This record gives sequence, C-alpha cells and structure tokens, in this order.
Amino acid sequence: MIKNFRLMKRTVTLVIALSFTLSVICTAAVAQQRTTTPPQSSNQADSRFFPLEDIKPGMKGVSRTVFSGSETEEFGVEILGVLPGFPGPRQSAIIARLVGANVERTGVFAGMSGSPVYIDGRLVGAIAFSFPFSREPIAGITPIKQMLDVFEQGDERNTRSPQEPHSVSFAQLAATDWHPILPKPAVTGMPLIAPVSQGSPLIGLLGQQFQPIATPVVFGGISQDALASFAPQLVAHGLLPVSGVGGAAAITPLAQANEHTLAPGTSVSVQLVRGDYSIAAFGTVTYRDAQRIYAFGHPFLSLGQSDMPMSEASVVTVISNMNNSFKLSNPGQMVGSISQDRSTGIFGQLGRAPKMIPVKISLHTSRNHTDTYNFEVANDDSLTPLLMNLTVYNTIMASERGMGDSTIAVSGQIDIAGQQPVHLERRFSSGNAPVLAAGSVAVPLATLMTSGFDNVRIGGINLDITSSDTKYTGTLERISLDRTETGRGETVEIQAYVRTDSGRQFVQRIPVKIPQDVPLGQLLVFVGDGSALQEGSAAKAFVPQDLGQLVDAINKVKKSDRLYVKLFRITNGAVIGTSELPNLPPSVVATLNSDRTSGGYTPTVLSPIYEQELPPAEFVISGQQLIGIDVVR
Repeated sequence: MIKNFRLMKRTVTLVIALSFTLSVICTAAVAQQRTTTPPQSSNQADSRFFPLEDIKPGMKGVSRTVFSGSETEEFGVEILGVLPGFPGPRQSAIIARLVGANVERTGVFAGMSGSPVYIDGRLVGAIAFSFPFSREPIAGITPIKQMLDVFEQGDERNTRSPQEPHSVSFAQLAATDWHPILPKPAVTGMPLIAPVSQGSPLIGLLGQQFQPIATPVVFGGISQDALASFAPQLVAHGLLPVSGVGGAAAITPLAQANEHTLAPGTSVSVQLVRGDYSIAAFGTVTYRDAQRIYAFGHPFLSLGQSDMPMSEASVVTVISNMNNSFKLSNPGQMVGSISQDRSTGIFGQLGRAPKMIPVKISLHTSRNHTDTYNFEVANDDSLTPLLMNLTVYNTIMASERGMGDSTIAVSGQIDIAGQQPVHLERRFSSGNAPVLAAGSVAVPLATLMTSGFDNVRIGGINLDITSSDTKYTGTLERISLDRTETGRGETVEIQAYVRTDSGRQFVQRIPVKIPQDVPLGQLLVFVGDGSALQEGSAAKAFVPQDLGQLVDAINKVKKSDRLYVKLFRITNGAVIGTSELPNLPPSVVATLNSDRTSGGYTPTVLSPIYEQELPPAEFVISGQQLIGIDVVR
C-alpha cells in the first residue's frame, strides 16, 4: 500500500511539472507571435466594411437614400468594376449600375451624393460620381476606407495656422467693386473619351466626363436676378444653384441628437446662410460612427477645415430632369457642425454648434418704409465676403428699383472681438449704386478676413441702408479764396462751386483756420472728394503690424461722397507705413537717403499740415481743385 502511494505521488508530481513546462512554452510562443506578427489596421479588421480588394464585377448590393420626406428607401446596385487612379493618385472609384424603379426614373441625381452602398450587409462606400446625360444610371462609388483615412483626425477641431500679414493697398480699401476669382474645387471631371475627341469644345456637353455629382444648393429669399448678377463669383466658389427655389432656414438652437439622427441614407444639409435668407447645400449621410458623421463622398467646396451648421433635411420630391435631376429639399433643425470639407467628402460632429456671424440689415426704402432682415452667415475667409455681397445686394434689389439711377447710403459697423469696430459710412448715386453699396461692405470684410492675422473674430455686422430713386450728384468746378495772403492763426474762407447734373450751381463756403505753428511761405490748398484725395496720397500700400493697425487704417479711408480740405507745404517729407511724416529735418532726410539703405519709406515733396472732412452735402460731390495761399507775418 505504501508502495502504491509513493507511485501515485511520483505520477502527480510528474503531471504538475509537465503542465508547468507546457504553460511556459505556450506563453513564450504567444509572446513571440505577438512580437513578430504586425497588427492589422482597424479598417482592415472591421467586419462592418467591405474591402475594396474584394470587389468583383457582377456583385450585387443595395443602397439607401431619401426620395421623399425623411424615410430612406432601398434600391439595387450592380458592380461593374473598379477604376484605379480616380479621382486622384492612390485612390479608386467603384463603377456600378443603379437598379430600381425610382432610380430608373430619375437617374443619378443631385442630392444623392453620399448614399451608402452595402454588399452582404457590409458598407462599401458612398455614391459620389456620375456621367452627366448618361442614358443609364451609372454611378461612381467612393470606397469607405478612403473617406475614413482622410478624416482620421476629423474629431479634433483644429485651428488654422497663422499666416504672415501681407501688403494692403489703400486703393483696395477704398474700392467697392469686389469680384474675387478663386480656384474651382480640387476634384474635377476625369475625361474618359477617345483621344481624337479631346480637342472638341463640345466635350463638356457630351456627358463623357466622370465627375462629382452636383450638390443642390438652395437659395431661399435670393432672387433669380441677384443670382444671375453674381453668377461668375458663385461659379468660382462652386455655388451655382442646382435649384433656385427652397424654403427658409430658421435660426434654431442646437438640437439634441438621438440614435435616429442623421442615420446612413438620410438627407443632411450644410447651411451657409440661415434666417431671413437661406443658402443651404444638400446631400446624403454615408456613415455615422457615434457622434461622427461622414457624407457626400466628394468635396462640397474643398474648404479644408470649416465651421458650418449641419442640419437634418426633408425632401419634398426628386425632380426628374433631362439635364440634371435633383432633390428639392428643406433644411431642418441644426444638430451639429461640419468641421472638414475635403476630397472624399465632408465630416461633421453631432452636438457641436458652429460659430456663425449674426447680421442685421435695416432698409429704409424710397417709399418711407423700413424693413429689417436678420440672418447668420458662415464664418469663412473666402465665403463670408461673397455671402455678404450677395445678401446686401439682394436686400436692396428686393425692395428698390432694379434699373435706372438711384442714391443709396450705407452706414453701420463690423464688430471685431478685442478691437474697435470697423465703421461703415458710404453713399453712392449712379445707375449701379446697389452693386457699389454691397461692395462697400464686402471689401473691408474681405480685407479683414484675408489679412493673415489669426485673431480676426467677427462678432456681428449691423447695417442701416437708405435708398432713394433719385440721383443726387454734383461736380466741383472751381474754388476761390477770400484773400491771397493770411497770417498764422487767421481764418480764411474757401468758396467751392459745385454744379449738379441738372445744371444748377451752388456754392459751399468752407472756413479754414491756418495753424499757429505753420512756417511762413506758400501753402497749397486742396479741395476735392475722398477718392481723389486717397489716390493722390503718397501712402499707396502698407503691411500692417497687427490687427489693430489694419482696423485703424480701414476706418481712416477717405469717403468718396463728400469734400475734403487739406493744406500742404512744399518741403521734404516721407510716408512710413500708414504714417505721413511732414517737414522732416535735413538730417533725417539724409539718414533715409543713405547709400547703405534702400526702401522702407516713400519720399514726398508735399508735407500735409492740416486736413478737414466736410459733412456730406445733399449731393454726392466729385472732383478736385488746387489753389495757393501765402502765409505772412
């Protein structure tokens, strides 16, 4: 019995030792496998996505989009093949035929961009490209991996890198005719045509280009005439409307999202303007990952980083069109913000409110009626000035005459965080006064937002516009003095003779007090409108050192609707930046003219010693005159 017990004890000890040895060996093997086998990427291992390399011609799948209301509907998708190298290097597009009663009626339509495609329940990508005028609903699909890779860091709200301040010209600040020419979106059509046809001017009309599906941009409250007037600028920004009708988008607070908010296949709206005016683009949600939203499958405006309202949308119907079918949609409540707009789509986040610019316009019409418009515009360096240009112009044209002469006065301010406001005070009397009035708001706004300073935060824009159907203009014909000699501290009277367009002449009397410290000798007296004085100034351009200096320079730009009086002394001076340095001592002039330095200043032979801005007269006066006067003891 003792012998059996000893044998059993040896057996148990042997089993325990063997088990421990095997455990050590297995642990070492697992550790070695972990160190030698590279981990697969999350996208490759994610069973929710269908890999591009597994796509084969003949595969069948389904897609979802909204044809009416807010509920998604399915239609079939048949894979035809894969187009490598499109729309860019190391990218591919999947070519497919859409199948179903709805898509056979409408074809590939504007607003379908982003519609998710599934094979065996796994997400393939987003419908994003089409052949215009194609007789079959052939579409291109952006693979989902390409969308996710571009927006890897999309959940972070990055700030733009600060830029170097650049030169600003006074002529630019005084201009009112603002016509920006910007590059078109980065993704363009790829010609798939026979080489013999590539030189034909009809290529764009033949439907032989594979291009992003048009994004329907709805302009609510904007007239067709206003859209036509701004067509070149809108086209340059990719904003030519697919649909010129649509409902208004109320300024609503951020709504709480739930599991049904912006589900794949539902319609999503990107709002550029909301309120009494509405400008919104519509597309389809491709994929929702918690609070992250991926949509469109191609760029909207190629803005890169952006900050625009992301809203739900309802579809009135899909308009079947021989040229280009499109969704007729209305924006709904805001549920988040679009933070990126890149080559493979747009990226947004639920629960984040964008920073919009509030705008209030009070229009006093020629019929003694006041209309007030309240809306918000997207905060973007290139888009905001264009949107303001369009909405101000439309505000005037919606209530006032569209043809013939008129007089329009614009006053108000642009509020800037941490700075004094930019004051706006302009008046125009001509056949194109509405265009000039709108430009007088867009130009200083564009100068601020493209200045290169990273601390330009527009807090709001308030405008007061007065319109009249009558033209009030006059020309400064001549000036005279009550005497040709004067003493220091004495007051001389200048008579400015102005003749109106009707031929009537009136005289504006201007008292000017000669400064006490002015040197003896001859002075030149300038009388003229602000534009003439600005153009004749030696200060043509400058590089602002900070935002405050730029704001100050904008506020000091001369007004073109009134007269100015300025006294000059014939002596050496200089302009450095925005500052005029009159009557410089010879030693300073010699230092500036040193052989060892060049540039940095503009020499002048006329040193300003006095300037006076006259109140605006009944007429918008233009013209300039010079006269001399002697200062004696």
